[in-house]
Amino acid sequence: MFVETPAIFKTSIAKSEQLLYQRKEKGEMGITENEWERIAKLLEIDVEEIKENSETSNVMNNFDNSSGNYIGNNNNYCNIPEFVLKDLQDYIALLKEENQRLKEELKSK
Repeated sequence: MFVETPAIFKTSIAKSEQLLYQRKEKGEMGITENEWERIAKLLEIDVEEIKENSETSNVMNNFDNSSGNYIGNNNNYCNIPEFVLKDLQDYIALLKEENQRLKEELKSK
């Protein structure tokens, strides 16, 4: 006798699977060998062709919804509070004064 699964359980299972997939996609969870084999079978290719290689690669994560495909210059903008900028400018001015004083001290020797 076949019993229909209630919709609430189907929804719960779907959300659970989606969360697991998202964690795997982010690299928070690994992909099992069985999953690699199923993916390879669906794509009709060898498992080795889709597995990540162990070589080092550069990964750029953009958390501002911008694309990661850049050619040439990458411009990154950050919001820095005004008081931090003011403190840094004051510190730079202080360092310039110190450099000038030390240069004059060297000249006098």
